[in-house]
Amino acid sequence: MSLLNYIFKRIIQMIPVIIIVSILIFFIVRLIPGDPVTIRLGIKATPQMIETLHKEIGLDKPIFVQYVLFIKNILNGNLGYSIRYCAPIYDLLKQKIMVTLFLISVSLTFSVIISFPLGYFAAIKENKIQDQIIRNGALIALATPQFWTGLVLMIIFAVSMKIFPVGGWGESWPQRLRAIILPAFTQSLWTGALLTRNLRNSIIDILKMDYIDFAKSTGLSTRVIKKRYIIRNAMIPYITLGGLELSYMLGGSIIVERVFALPGIGALMVESIYGRDYSVIQGVVLLIALLVIIINLFTDLMYAYLDPRVKLE
Repeated sequence: MSLLNYIFKRIIQMIPVIIIVSILIFFIVRLIPGDPVTIRLGIKATPQMIETLHKEIGLDKPIFVQYVLFIKNILNGNLGYSIRYCAPIYDLLKQKIMVTLFLISVSLTFSVIISFPLGYFAAIKENKIQDQIIRNGALIALATPQFWTGLVLMIIFAVSMKIFPVGGWGESWPQRLRAIILPAFTQSLWTGALLTRNLRNSIIDILKMDYIDFAKSTGLSTRVIKKRYIIRNAMIPYITLGGLELSYMLGGSIIVERVFALPGIGALMVESIYGRDYSVIQGVVLLIALLVIIINLFTDLMYAYLDPRVKLE
């Protein structure tokens, strides 16, 4: 199967997943107590004002009719209109998703920078003091809540040392680069610790394989063995787990964005839930589902590239 055929097949498989997600989120969101129109208009709203706004956004129709209209709008490229922000949802998502994607990209970069050298060094020093320090440090990072880590880093590097801003996004790219360091590092610690342990265990298992001894016996240099046999094979489970963690980062960004006041898609989701803004919640969840599917597709392609035994079929 060619690469293009495989990608096309996976895109076709996305359709039922997106449909199921849309059904679940559409009906589950409407179980949230409270009327979005009443919340939007406030306590001074008259019954006539509430009824008028209900008709404008289609909440006066039966719920199944609302779902059909929701699907028709999506197929037409219309995600709806936010009654909380008074703006098209497409414009909101376009603004917010860039912040979140920038956050998880920097977080993933930090995770790789942390995990790759530490995981490899711990495997080479198996059961020695260096290995024990790295393993225990990773265990502590895994057991520490992200919001607590974020607050501690904020107190040390933003409040006390004033190296980074306490929160916010900034107006220029230099300001945004400074603002993203602490939240990205906060999010990367858990993922980096998990990837460190995974890489360490993978390399230890590979070092015990017969083909490593055979490669050494043929006179290959340590550099060639390390690159061709150890790292390449260890990268297969490393990238698989990294792809899964990248998907989890999309959900975990909600916590980090709230702690550091980043205007990303996670903060938008929380505010929309508070405001019972159904259309925005549906748009955010569908966007996250689509991104997760794309990440999984990319992970599968990388898996097939690294391991020739894996075929795209």
